Amino acid sequence: MLPDLDFYLVAVPAVLLVGLSKGGMGEALSLMGVPILSMAVSPVQAAALLLPILIAMDIVSLWFWRKHGDRKTLTMLLPGALAGIAIGWATSAYVPRDALRLIIGAITVVFVLRYVYTVWKSRSGAAILPKQHRLGPAALWGSFAGYGSFVAHAGGPPFQIYALPLKLDPREYTGTIVRFFATLNAVKLIPYFALGQLDTSNLLTSATLFPLAMVATACGAWIVRRMKPQVFYPFMYTMAFIAGSRLVWEGLGSLLAGI
Repeated sequence: MLPDLDFYLVAVPAVLLVGLSKGGMGEALSLMGVPILSMAVSPVQAAALLLPILIAMDIVSLWFWRKHGDRKTLTMLLPGALAGIAIGWATSAYVPRDALRLIIGAITVVFVLRYVYTVWKSRSGAAILPKQHRLGPAALWGSFAGYGSFVAHAGGPPFQIYALPLKLDPREYTGTIVRFFATLNAVKLIPYFALGQLDTSNLLTSATLFPLAMVATACGAWIVRRMKPQVFYPFMYTMAFIAGSRLVWEGLGSLLAGI
């Protein structure tokens, strides 16, 4: 049986925001999906409902960005991310999600503030050079991205901490993040099924939102394709700051409420 109208009044804006994010407009919009949908259903069900929708969005995003993506970045980050998903699956019953949100959010906010300081310092003539690939940071932030994506749908900020300083071409960056999370979401289907979070009722409800999800994703891709680098990167760092701040707010608020 499908949900009532009240559910869709909440679900439609949630899916629109997540779709724009999947089109390439930043993880801050995506992080709004589960909290908004949780106004109508439980957080666990909200996460389960969104996963098939995310995969439908991934298919659209992969088509739009099929000619773009940085293979080296994916090669560096994916092994750690897959390990992070496995660790999240094994420890999902023991690790407080709110504490994870707080940690990831705080790290992301500091990362963006450091970028702002570097930009301010560059006004005196110091150049901001692209970072090079490094195996240790790639393994660390990749595992955080996989773990955060599995337990709290918060894998975007760790990915951005590693990938944004590389200063890839905006289209290559977007193609890379699309491929990265499309892979993670497909892999996450296995543990989500094993944990019993995907049943026939949830899948049917998710399917009713597929058309809206695809349109929103296409709109996000259309906007990002027209952004110049000097607009794209400040926008992405702003989105990372908003995402990190929201994670801190959610994690801290929930932890304090439990005291």
